[in-house]
Amino acid sequence: MASKEMRINEKIRLKEVRLIDDAGEQHGVIAYSTALDMAKEAGLDLVEVAPQANPPVCKILDYGKYKFEQEKKLRESKKKQKLVKMKEIRMQPKIEKHDLEFKAKHVKAFLDEGNKVKVTVRFRGRELAHTELGKVVLEKVMAAIEGSFNLDRPPQMEGRFMSMILSPKNKN
Repeated sequence: MASKEMRINEKIRLKEVRLIDDAGEQHGVIAYSTALDMAKEAGLDLVEVAPQANPPVCKILDYGKYKFEQEKKLRESKKKQKLVKMKEIRMQPKIEKHDLEFKAKHVKAFLDEGNKVKVTVRFRGRELAHTELGKVVLEKVMAAIEGSFNLDRPPQMEGRFMSMILSPKNKN
């Protein structure tokens, strides 16, 4: 504990600080050495919590416990984050009407869940000569889901595939 205090002493080099004790009680602006003595007396550490303030704010607390609480808050905030996943629906240019409606329903469900969707049309053999059919299929999918999406990337060719990327509409 003494070596850590020495490192803190060398970094801070302050004349006076605003002190908050371990109970959360404010002691006002006092000399740095007095604050350090109070921390030693309590068997805790003197931690600078607001260095940008004038005078800097220091708190008497258990530094290990403080770091643990900070990491715990960070873990909790990460749990609440929602990751956007990319789902993919594949089809062919010669798709039947019912199959197209079925796949469009899946696209809409993925968008409603908050996922991005990559809708892909795969061309085989001579179908590559008629890529306009793939564009028609993608436009039919967009018409079937009726504006519940944002078009991130319009239909474009990628080798033997034509694809577009849709994302859910913002709920603002």
